[in-house]
Amino acid sequence: MPQMNMMQALTSAMDVKLAEDERVLAFGEDVGYFGGVFGVTRGLQEKYGSSRVFDAPINEGAIIAMAMGMATNGMRPIAEIQFADYIFPGFDQIISELTRIRYRSVGQYTAPVTIRTPCGGGIYGGQTHSMSPEAFFTHIPGLVVAMPSNPYDAKGLLISCVESDDPALFFEPKRLYNGPFDGDPNKPQSSWKDHPKGEVPEGNYTVPLGVANVVREGADVTVIAYGTMVHVALAAAEAEGVDAEIIDLRTLIPYDIDTVARSVAKTGRCVILHEAPRTSGFGAELAAQIQEDCFYSLEAPIQRVTGWDTPYPHAHEWSYFPGQERVARALKKTVEFA
Repeated sequence: MPQMNMMQALTSAMDVKLAEDERVLAFGEDVGYFGGVFGVTRGLQEKYGSSRVFDAPINEGAIIAMAMGMATNGMRPIAEIQFADYIFPGFDQIISELTRIRYRSVGQYTAPVTIRTPCGGGIYGGQTHSMSPEAFFTHIPGLVVAMPSNPYDAKGLLISCVESDDPALFFEPKRLYNGPFDGDPNKPQSSWKDHPKGEVPEGNYTVPLGVANVVREGADVTVIAYGTMVHVALAAAEAEGVDAEIIDLRTLIPYDIDTVARSVAKTGRCVILHEAPRTSGFGAELAAQIQEDCFYSLEAPIQRVTGWDTPYPHAHEWSYFPGQERVARALKKTVEFA
């Protein structure tokens, strides 16, 4: 089975769907000739032509609106927003039009649009290239929200989104494009050749939406994470010697509360991780749902380890990023709570 990093797996997913389905096309700022700012669409325009893989103006609202128009006329567009920080000019198109078209038309129209966008920090992008805005979109009925943590899931989830009749927002943690990252800032983001890869099938396969993955079984505490924070959780549990059960949500909407509840009922303790700011972050929704479903199983307060309620800094990025040390402290505090 081929070895790929996340960037290559995403390229492979689009390659598969472009080859299989003539209704699929990919577009966005610098997506065509240049191959995307991170190179995720590199080579696809050369292979499929400029009518199916092409550049768009610097106008996020127009990108989303054009994708919706294509979708309601039978196509399955994959639209890229170059950085998640810049998705907000298209916010109204997403929440007021794209996610409501099936409801408003009483099922006469669907909008199978997949919006790809890189998110998160770890590359010294500063306040305008490091945001994790997933919580804004988990409040919107009718929208699938996904964020993978590894190459296999990245390809399978992206294909699932493209094949779905519902619009999907696909967040790509840019710090994972070249390989796993455990939260250690001393490990550079260098060439993909220097990073470990994962096994990824060449052809079409799907990872189901709304199904979490237990990446590490344990008995002492349940850790819920997604994206980059899955790797930080694994490293922190190993460093602290905690028998943690680590759950990768993979999709935030729909999210797999059944898997989460079973784990919390078993361990009695829970730590939630995400890179986005703490207040009104997606971890707050998870904590509320876990409290409702698992109240009588909890033996300690639910802990959240998150980014701070500030813009993402540049010079002090690693003071903001919820790294191994902060996660390890939360695990120890939760496990030792009596």
